[in-house]
Amino acid sequence: MLSRQGDDRGQTIPIYVVVVGSLLFLAFAYFAFAQAAVARNGAQSAADASALAAAQEVRNGELMTDFVGSLDNGDEWVQWLLLEKLPQGMGEGAAAQLASDNKSTLNVLAPTTVKNYPAFEASITTNYTAGKSVLPVTSTSHAKAHAVAVIEPRCSVTPGGATDFIEFDCDGGRHWKIDPKHLDDPALPEAKDLFSVHLAE
Repeated sequence: MLSRQGDDRGQTIPIYVVVVGSLLFLAFAYFAFAQAAVARNGAQSAADASALAAAQEVRNGELMTDFVGSLDNGDEWVQWLLLEKLPQGMGEGAAAQLASDNKSTLNVLAPTTVKNYPAFEASITTNYTAGKSVLPVTSTSHAKAHAVAVIEPRCSVTPGGATDFIEFDCDGGRHWKIDPKHLDDPALPEAKDLFSVHLAE
């Protein structure tokens, strides 16, 4: 009897080793998945930043130039203010820079539309991997992500009688009255007053 008890105790040792080994593997595997999740989150942040940067650069540059340039051309300014016309810029330089700032590479920046408003879709790949783990793929795989940022008008135009001034209302209750003969007025609205930039839902 004593001999059999000794044998039973001996048999529990390899079982214990297997159980502990399995638990350790599961723990390391969980850590590997967590590493991958962190990499995906980083990739998404880079894509978001790239898309927003492209939209902001176009809004502050080409779009604002087109709007101001139309102020002395009849009612064309209304089309630009309401984004019935689309700017031609891409903002690729800004998008690539923000991707780089987030340790990623901009693969593609494509113009698109969201609800008929100008938008930009950025696709990126991280320059880093998830890191070494029990899953070999995490040390060689780079996370990828994409995001879309859209430019939307913040203002509305109420039809009125003939006037020498250009007038419209924007978010926040701001009323603008512009003299098209004095477009060098420092009190002219800024791009951010007229157009919002945000990630598409």
